[in-house]
Amino acid sequence: MTNVLSLVTINNKYNMTNQITKQKFLNPETGKMVGYARAKTLGLVPEVPNHIHTEIADFDVTTVKVNSLTFDKKVFDPIKTDMDQLNGFISTEGGFLPATNTIIIGTPGIGKTTVGMDLISRCKVHSNAKVLFISGEMNRIDLFRYCKRFPQFGELDTMFLADYVKLDPRLAIEKVLKKGYDLVLMDSWAEICLTIKDSTGWSSSKAQSWILDLMEEHNEGRNEDNLFTSFLIIQQVTKSGEFLGSNRLKHMTSAMLDLTTDRELGINTMEFSKNRSGMVGRKVSFTFLSGRIQYANA
Repeated sequence: MTNVLSLVTINNKYNMTNQITKQKFLNPETGKMVGYARAKTLGLVPEVPNHIHTEIADFDVTTVKVNSLTFDKKVFDPIKTDMDQLNGFISTEGGFLPATNTIIIGTPGIGKTTVGMDLISRCKVHSNAKVLFISGEMNRIDLFRYCKRFPQFGELDTMFLADYVKLDPRLAIEKVLKKGYDLVLMDSWAEICLTIKDSTGWSSSKAQSWILDLMEEHNEGRNEDNLFTSFLIIQQVTKSGEFLGSNRLKHMTSAMLDLTTDRELGINTMEFSKNRSGMVGRKVSFTFLSGRIQYANA
């Protein structure tokens, strides 16, 4: 005989499924909304849990006094660029703080990759930071040509994800991050997620969750050098300016750096719309010069 609790669980699961089938889903590859049937084919539909909690689970909940917490002192040592102006813009501590995640967003062609590579290059030179560039979009020839314009980028440790597509890109990312890095630039979130999805047969949500779990692991310093890795993640936005990414990615993000351009005035600016470690709303302009980016208060 089916008990009342089972009926409640079944009913809850039915209601959740019914709600999902009526939703529209964002396709991160095109930036367009699609219906349930198409979204299911693309692996964009979240799985309905087999068990819906309808009663208090058997576990303890504890509260924490923040003043009683202790952390490794390295977590509070900022990774600085060679510019005080940039350091103060990035955080109130002056530079990138360990174990933080920053998303760099903007429309295609605005310079997200160039700015990201410039920032980690400056940290490498000035702070002797251990940095890594994971390229999910550019191949070796593309980046070689790119480095003719910006020679300093040629000194960055770079992992070309395309090299491992026929092998195991998931395992390749795990292996390279295991070495331990201070700063890791990922270009781009959508392309890396798609590569993992295609190579594993996972859904988009599962591929994203795997990358987020891996980021969290290295935020916590669980790598060979015990470095509290900070990630810079490049992501595009839709034509309407909407962010493409999961809610969990947003929640794990310490800062959101928005790159915009005024085409009439020919001015590129960047500002934090979210920054748990620094100021929001402050604008810095950036100009692409021969082999360098120039920054100035906007």
